[in-house]
Amino acid sequence: MGTMWSAAIEDAMLKVKTNMMKYEGLFPHITENQRYEWGVNEDWIEGFYTGMMWLSYEYGGDTYFKAYAESQLANYKNRMDQHISLDHHDIGFLYSLSAIAQWRVTGSREARELGLQAAKRLVERWRPQIGVIQAWGVEGDPENGGRIIIDCLLNLPLLYWAYEQTGDPHYYEVAHAHALMSRRYLVRGDGSSYHTFYFDQQSGNALRGGTHQGYQDGSTWTRGQSWGVYGFALSYRYTKDERFLETSKQLARYFIDHLPEDHIAYWDFDAPITVDTPRDSSASAITACGLIELLAIIGEEDADYSYFKDALQKTMESLVRDYSTMKMPDAEGLLQHGSYHVRGNRGPDDYMIWGDYYYMEALIRMEKGLHTYW
Repeated sequence: MGTMWSAAIEDAMLKVKTNMMKYEGLFPHITENQRYEWGVNEDWIEGFYTGMMWLSYEYGGDTYFKAYAESQLANYKNRMDQHISLDHHDIGFLYSLSAIAQWRVTGSREARELGLQAAKRLVERWRPQIGVIQAWGVEGDPENGGRIIIDCLLNLPLLYWAYEQTGDPHYYEVAHAHALMSRRYLVRGDGSSYHTFYFDQQSGNALRGGTHQGYQDGSTWTRGQSWGVYGFALSYRYTKDERFLETSKQLARYFIDHLPEDHIAYWDFDAPITVDTPRDSSASAITACGLIELLAIIGEEDADYSYFKDALQKTMESLVRDYSTMKMPDAEGLLQHGSYHVRGNRGPDDYMIWGDYYYMEALIRMEKGLHTYW
């Protein structure tokens, strides 16, 4: 299947470069108009765009991608210095794929320092009375002060990396403890997951599971499930804690077992299915990256290896064949039929920049075995 993957990668790189040239200095934001809204760096998603530039440079060697991505570092530094919309856990999404990616590829000291600043900012969201990283809002926020979110598992690699760079065990301890709490409270016995969970801010007592973007509090939002598949696999990579590996596999089996015939997830596994029910191609792209990570970890002797490999192949073939924009040369996005916040009617069926990123990451890792920036 190498030809299929490489053709998709070439198409993706061309679209990324076209966007860079057409919208110089701007970042893609979510709309409902089959295009991106291009603006400034103030959301949680900009890192994915920069990450695609680094993927493109590493894959093809075109220095245009490298120079452009490097030029954005000052923008990310200004955002950090000015504290622009950083009262959330998504600091890892922003800085792992920009600053740390640049450091990994070029060895830039400036990028490394910015990555460490980001890790320090994220670890400040640790709430020791609960034992978690607060997802959203400032400390003591009445609605979100005791709330965690499964998405945060993809931000923990920023802290593991900071531990490796500095030797400060606090980074590792916070990331490991938060992953354990996520495993305990966000993952249900059948391998499904809550999107969010609430704790009492003073006592630390567990209160209830909930959702923000899923169908209902007790449902399984598919992108949340995908964050769990990939996130727990990454925590295993950094900690070698077998509990994280088993949880990633458990979440992956649930995800795969609940897919429709074309192997691309609907937006929530418990949402009523009609001809109009939105898909979330981005959830399937994230899970594909998680499966690639799992396959690299477990090896061919594992009982789940063939099952996961088959699911990965079918998912990626479906994404390339039926969900990509390969036959749409003027498209700004790479994957059709992603969803952001269906209940809120925000981007229920459109391009999602994180879907584009994980699609591209999965393609390149399948084609070339390229490492991940997480």
